[in-house]
Amino acid sequence: MSGVTGLWKVKDLKNRIIFTLLMLTVYRIGVHVPTPGVDGAALQQVFANMKGTIFGWFNLFSGGALERFSIFALAVTPYISSSIIFQLLTVIWPYLHDLQKEGDHGRKKITQYTRYGTLLLALVQGYGIATGLEQIHNPTVVLVPGLAFRLLSMVTLATGTMFLMWVGEQISERGIGNGISLIIYAGIAARIPSGVGSALSLYRSGEIKFFTILLVLAIIVATFYIIIFFERGARRIPVQYAKRIVGRKVYGGQNTHLPLKVNTSGVIPPIFASSLIGFPATIAIFLPGALMQAVTQALAPGALLYDILFVGLIVFFAYFYTAVTFKTDDVAENLKKYGGFIPGIRPGAPTVEYIDFVLSRITLGGAIYMASICILPTLFSQFLKVPFQFGGTSVMILVGVALDTTAQIETFLLTRNYEGFMKHSRLKGRTA
Repeated sequence: MSGVTGLWKVKDLKNRIIFTLLMLTVYRIGVHVPTPGVDGAALQQVFANMKGTIFGWFNLFSGGALERFSIFALAVTPYISSSIIFQLLTVIWPYLHDLQKEGDHGRKKITQYTRYGTLLLALVQGYGIATGLEQIHNPTVVLVPGLAFRLLSMVTLATGTMFLMWVGEQISERGIGNGISLIIYAGIAARIPSGVGSALSLYRSGEIKFFTILLVLAIIVATFYIIIFFERGARRIPVQYAKRIVGRKVYGGQNTHLPLKVNTSGVIPPIFASSLIGFPATIAIFLPGALMQAVTQALAPGALLYDILFVGLIVFFAYFYTAVTFKTDDVAENLKKYGGFIPGIRPGAPTVEYIDFVLSRITLGGAIYMASICILPTLFSQFLKVPFQFGGTSVMILVGVALDTTAQIETFLLTRNYEGFMKHSRLKGRTA
């Protein structure tokens, strides 16, 4: 039975896909619901002059919600920032570190704290954006400035963020794929048609040449290929299981391997790095003074300081998230428990050290790959002097989330004896 047909033969999978599509549809409808008190036409005019700035960057991640100042203008950025904060705190704060070891109960508590942090950050960012909009007078964006508008914006934007967080959790639990990643994916994908239309308009007006468009397309295709190549790459550590005699039966003795993916952390490092850099840049936008304006320009995508910080944070979060999600102690313990060992390496602590050594080298390669993908396309667009930017981060998120979701669909089909979704290829999932 073909993979596509199998999608609708498995009732549970069909229901999950339909549920996911419905939730994403609700999100896209909400993007077009404006927050009261703002002149939409004036705001569109303001954002037309902000392409390439941190505002344009956040507008891309929100799927155009920010330029409409819709109820989802903050998107899931506060949730991502809160997740970063609490994942870092689990390393340095003994209370959260011990809580993380308590299993499902501890993880639920940390998730609840993350939600509280999301609400707090959304309120702060909502107030900052409302205050910043009041300062725009050419053209005037806010119809009736004042405390009432700021409070209304705070509540509206915070409510929108919390609703999106709930939608993401529902997709992860009852749908298919990672809910938060799919929301970001949907926001970026929704901007593709308008981006293509803008490029064609620029070509018709003579602002860019046909050769330039072909070169940009070639770079985008090459970026897709490189991402898929690295995302499916893995280092296979040979593992051998000793023979065990139980009664009259002999168990074990087979040879297998332990796959260590080149990019264990998935698309998390670029998303985390973007959010962490964007938060202070967003706050700086709304504070008067030449110093704050300099900070805003320095942290805009394409600026030298932004690129340096972005690369550094990607490398950091690649190692950090890999360490959080891939427990080498647990892997070594499970190997020892079931009689497995790495040839030439003793079980126990030496196995842990060996896996850590291999994983750290692979992670460095994965981090360099992610940083290159996220930075080089932007540098190419600046070098070619095209009037628009195509970000490697966006492409990586699109490809990475698509691979993860397809891998989950593949797993559902294979566990029910259906032919895989990708008939001639088996996609390997990632930790994301």
